[in-house]
This record gives sequence, structure tokens and C-alpha cells, in this order.
Amino acid sequence: MRLDQLFDGLGEVLPDVEISAMALDDRVVAPGTLFCCVPGFERDGHDFAASAVAHGASALLAERSLDLGVPEVVVEDVRSAIAPAAAKLNGDPTGTLQMAGITGTNGKTTTAFLTRALLEADGHSTGLLGTVEQIVGGAREATVRTTPEAIELQRCFAQMVAAGDEACVMEVSSHAIALHRSDAIEWDVTVFTNLSREHLDFHADMDEYFAVKSQLLAESAAPSVVNIDDEYGRSLAAALPHVVTVGIASDDADLRASSIVSDSSGTSFTADGLELRVPLPGDFNVLNALCAVAAARLLGVGDAVIPAALAGAEVAPGRFEPIEAGQGFAAIVDYAHTPDSLENALRAARALTNSRLIVVFGAGGDRDSGKRPQMGRVASELADLVIVTSDNPRSEDPAVIIDAIVGGAVEVGGAELEVIADRADAISRAVVRAEAGDVVLVAGKGHEQGQQLADGLVIEFDDATVLRAALEASAK
Repeated sequence: MRLDQLFDGLGEVLPDVEISAMALDDRVVAPGTLFCCVPGFERDGHDFAASAVAHGASALLAERSLDLGVPEVVVEDVRSAIAPAAAKLNGDPTGTLQMAGITGTNGKTTTAFLTRALLEADGHSTGLLGTVEQIVGGAREATVRTTPEAIELQRCFAQMVAAGDEACVMEVSSHAIALHRSDAIEWDVTVFTNLSREHLDFHADMDEYFAVKSQLLAESAAPSVVNIDDEYGRSLAAALPHVVTVGIASDDADLRASSIVSDSSGTSFTADGLELRVPLPGDFNVLNALCAVAAARLLGVGDAVIPAALAGAEVAPGRFEPIEAGQGFAAIVDYAHTPDSLENALRAARALTNSRLIVVFGAGGDRDSGKRPQMGRVASELADLVIVTSDNPRSEDPAVIIDAIVGGAVEVGGAELEVIADRADAISRAVVRAEAGDVVLVAGKGHEQGQQLADGLVIEFDDATVLRAALEASAK
């Protein structure tokens, strides 16, 4: 596609240069590439423009003139210009796909998996983009971030269309919205699951975090689904013109669950005359299921399909995932890594036992430090034995993170408390301490396959694998 076609809205004459690719990384540039000079948090893409030109870049997208001998498109904000250009370069693929965008602090992954299951059961080949994996034309790949950069996103959408996908369900992070990665997508439905403390190392405060999340729904003409049991969701829903509300506690919800019965393998409930079951325990997963059902309905999935499809839906790994090795107690791995999600997971786990609840968790380094004592308080209030350990410390001293969590737990003083910095040892200790009828919850990392340490070092670590090994060792 010609450069002037990619940026035909700028109102200026651009050189007749053919563009076949776009890139943010100068190392992957080849002839025909438009190199996008993005000012980053640590590095400025403008500083790598000369290298990109040396590698054959045919043009530059920049915020200032660089005079490097190739055509330049100078804009006020490079990030906001990338997604529309990438969409055009890939043939506007989201105009072909049915697009469902899901945002919120917790529940995005589960809601996305359930929504995709409902669409697939209705006969629609459906792609997936999210925290755990991406699925394109039925092929699965691991993902690096919840929402990729716009160039990669639009290329992925085009691959879905080429592979025969008719729809795509996508998790949309607040980073993606704020950094314009999710611009230029033609949504058919948008979903808001909930909002609680998270990413306050990136957003100034909760008001800003909410404002960014709200943009996905407020700036789209597509119908929305909003959980109004959440106070932020209720506020958002009141401002939207075309919204389906869901809830359990909210009598005024359009789709409301009642007659809820939960066990270790899932939760049964009634909603709008449908007898439903989601293969996950806990009220929070009922809310996720309601969001998925409402979204699927808006995308044309009939009620005749929904009950069986929801009950048989694939569950995302690391989302309240049971680990079985013949032990006499329940062992669960969950991604809960915020105060709210940890509380939800603990309440769901508590409902599964009349005995003790044991939790193993930590908190990530180089992230919002204010949530650490909050997580400690939640765990001490709801569990019987709290084992505080390391999560992904990154560049921080794990002991500093652990001390902050312990400080919150000690304030409450409800549970027995142990500190074991080595995560594998902490998981083994929980298994050793567990007795028949107990529940062991290992929280914080869920599906993650590595532990992030100092100096960018990542070691192989999978909570489910480590927990299963500990269970098997204890049985010998």
C-alpha cells in the first residue's frame, strides 16, 4: 500500500512510496518497512531511526523531522497514528470479524474463554487474544502481553481472517487503551467485568484507571455488557446508551443470576429462565459467566446453544485450576494477584471446605506496592494458615515485598502466619501442613511458566507443576 493511502487523512501530499510492513524495532526492518519512532518509557524510537534507515526502512513515522534521507510522516503523537495505519495496511480485518473486547481488572481471561466457547458452539470459528494464549484459526500460541502492540494486533486479525475465523474475543488491558494499541478496532460488543486496585504503578490513581478502562466502552458505538454488582460498573453503565447489565446482588440487572449452588467442579445457577452451569466455583465466576452469556447473545448466539456450551467450556489454565494427585484435600492454583481477586479466590475456596483453608502467595516487584499490605490483610482475614512467599520480585529485594505483605497480615492477626521466601519450598510446606478436608490455594502466578528475578533473569517455574510434584512427593 502506498504511504499516502496509509495517511490519507493528514491533508498533506506524501511521496509515492510503497509500504509493505510496519515496525517499532529497528532490528526487524527490511525494505518496504515504515519505521515508527515511538517515544518509550526507557528508550525513544527516534534514536533508532538512523539504524532503521540503514536496514532499509522506506519511510519514517515520527514526531519531529529527522532528515535521514527517506520520506517522513510527522505527526503530533506517533502512538495514536500507528493503529489506523496498521489497520489499513492489513485490509481493515476487524471490519470482517465479529469483535468482542473484554476489559476489567479481574475475570478478563475467564470471560474471554467462556465467550469464545459459546461462539464456537454456535458454529463460528473464533480467534482469541489474551493473557494466557492466542488462538488463530484453531492454532494456539503463548502470549507475551495481554494486548500486543497495534502493528502485531492488526496483523494477527488479518491472519484470523485468512485462516477462516469469523470472530475474535480479545482481552483489552488498560495499558493497551492508554497506549492506543487497541485503537482502530471495529467492536461488535464490549464487556466490563469489574474494577479494583491494580496497575497504580502505571496509572496515577483509581480515577484515572477507571477513566482509561471506560474508554473501551464509551468510545465505541457497539453495545456493551457491564457487571453492575461492581460499583465502578454501575457508574459506567449509567452513562452508556446501549448496555446489558449483569449481576447477582443487583435486582435491577438485565441478566441476573439466582439459585446459585457451588461445588469443587463448578457452579449451577439460573438466569433469565436458563438453567446454567459454569465449570468453575465461586460467585465471581458466575459474574464472569453472565458477562460471557450476555456478550454471546449480543453476537447472535441463541439460548438453545448456551447451557450445554457453557457447562462444557474449556477453562483457562491457572484460573481456579484443581490439581489432583490422589491427596485427601483440595489443591488449587489461581492467578489472583490483586487484593480483590485474592479475596474472591479465598471466599470461593472457603466454600469448598468445613476444615482449614491454607493459602500460599506473594506479590510482584516493580509494581504497585500499596496493594501488598492489603493482600496480607485479606489473606489473614479469610484463611486459617497464610504462607507468604516470593512471586515475581523482578529488581526488588523479595524480603522487602514479603515484609509489606506480612505487615498487613499482622494488623489483622487472624490466621497463623509463616514466611518462606523460596516459592517451591513454600508450596511444599503448604502440602505438608494440609490435612484431610483442607483446601490449599496457591495464588498469584496462575498460568505463568516462569519466575521473574533481578537483572531480567527468568527461571522456569509453574505453580501447577510444582504443586503437583509436592503432592506426589507427600504421598510416597
